[in-house]
Amino acid sequence: DMLKRFRDYGLEHWGTDIAGVEKCRHFLLEWLSFLYRYIPVGLLEVLPQRINERPPLYFGRDDLETLMCSPKSTDWIKITEMLLGKVPDEFNFVPKHVANSYN
Repeated sequence: DMLKRFRDYGLEHWGTDIAGVEKCRHFLLEWLSFLYRYIPVGLLEVLPQRINERPPLYFGRDDLETLMCSPKSTDWIKITEMLLGKVPDEFNFVPKHVANSYN
């Protein structure tokens, strides 16, 4: 639901033309590159979480949650294709946020 709201607000703000959809896609991908570090509280072994604690490998409760927890930007692009349609052929995304401790 939060991704659909982001899409709706983004399209309302930037417009539904090609440039607006691609601007919305770009900001959604940047947000997903930050969100993938979210760890569901039930997976943490110790609360509160330690600063450099790595999450255990896990699969989401559904396919969308599994794509959201993936560190691969190609999976995030699949999410934007679900919400905004097919990406252009020349589309390329390199995330700004890089978490070195998760590699």
